[in-house]
Order: sequence, then C-alpha cells, then structure tokens
Amino acid sequence: MFTDSHCHLTFPELASQWPDISDAMKTAQVTRALCICTTLEEFPTVHEFAVAQPHIWATVGVHPDNEGVQEPDLERLLQWGSLPKVMAIGETGLDYYRLGSRSISDMEWQRERFRVHIEAARKLNKPLVIHTRSASDDTLAILKEAGECGDQSSAGGVFHCFTEDVDVARQALDLGFYISFSGIITFKSAQSIRDVAAIVPLDRLLIETDSPYLAPVPYRGKLNNPSYVPHVAQELARVKNVTIEKIAEQTSVNFDVLFKV
Repeated sequence: MFTDSHCHLTFPELASQWPDISDAMKTAQVTRALCICTTLEEFPTVHEFAVAQPHIWATVGVHPDNEGVQEPDLERLLQWGSLPKVMAIGETGLDYYRLGSRSISDMEWQRERFRVHIEAARKLNKPLVIHTRSASDDTLAILKEAGECGDQSSAGGVFHCFTEDVDVARQALDLGFYISFSGIITFKSAQSIRDVAAIVPLDRLLIETDSPYLAPVPYRGKLNNPSYVPHVAQELARVKNVTIEKIAEQTSVNFDVLFKV
C-alpha cells in the first residue's frame, strides 16, 4: 500500500533492527522501500541488502555532505548503476548549510561531484535522487546547464525531503522532477512545507521517511524507520483534502513511474 521512497536501512542503527523493522512495515502496510546509498564505500552493502529483499531497491551515489570519501567517477557510477535493483543515481546534489569558514566558491568540488552524477544518470536513463540544502539556486542552475528540462533526453528524478519554498518547488516541477516529503511535514513549525505540498500535483508527489532521521509526529525525536511513512501520507492527505488511501495509491504509482519499477 505505502512506498517509502527514501530511507537508509543499512545504516547501523537500522540494520541491527531489520527483522523487527520488516515486521513493523508489514503491520503498517508499507510494502516497499528504496534504500539510499551515500558513499561508494557503503554501496556493496546497500546493493547486497536490496538484492536479498524482494521489496527493497537501491541507489548508488555520494552524498554532497560526505568528505574524505572515495570520489565518484563516471565509469564507476555507470558500472554500479547498471546492476540489478539499482533504480537511481544519488543521493547527490548540493549542500551549503555547513560552510563553516568556507565560501560558496570553495564548494566547487561539490558542484563537480554533482555534475558527474547527472552525467551518469543521463547516460543510464535513470533518475536522480536530489539533496539540496541552502543551495537551491545552484542546484537548479546545474541541472539546467546539464540539459535537464523534462524532455525525453532528461534523467529527471526527485527532490527528496523537500524543505525549500514554493518558488523552488515550481522550478523543480518545471524541470520534470518529483517532490518528496518526509516527516518534517508533520512538524508544527513546518507550515511553509505544507504550503509547498498544497501546490504539488498529486501525480508528482512521493513520500519518504529519510530514516533513521526525521521521525514524524507522534514519534518526533525518536529513531525513524519506514513503518512510520503512513504518518507522512496522513498529513499529505489532510493538506490535499483527499483520503490517505488516495495518497498511498498515487505515491506508489508515482514511484513505479519515476523509478521504472
């Protein structure tokens, strides 16, 4: 019924609890999940886990925040992105939130890393899983520069765990991307995110947990897992004035379309 489009099931805090999480997912009618890769070092574990589980898929990529890790090269992304059950390239994008003493110009390494991911996605005809934080202008500009415009030659993808404003959402939609909402949408302080959700068409929505992070109300502050994604769906249903069953059905269909399940 429900599909968690973004989670990190191989992170240690969740991997150690997988049997219990799997049971909880069944009880909550969360039938599928996409397990996201954040470094090349962890990819073999992510891929092995997805291959072993009939209802789990994988991605390959290097999160923009990760430093001191193996840099992605095009050949490796193309090789691993072609493996069975690897549905997308990412998590990739830009994150200027933790600049510290650095300037935005100092983050060219991040922008180059992002470009490599986009090229791989376009060559493989697989979608991108986009992370953007305090960097939406550059994220959108680089996508446009690479030719992403929503046409048949575009990779497309999803802006995951969306926390930007309505204008950024509209630009992402104009480029053909989907918008995914996490447990943040249930937070009392997140009215701006609910405002974004209100304008996103039903056929461009996805739901996620981003677990083990960002547990939705009523579990906020606790360890998150995919069995909590119905709480995201419930809040979206309220915002969109539709049933939770409609959100479950439509976001699962959207998942199938985007990730070519």
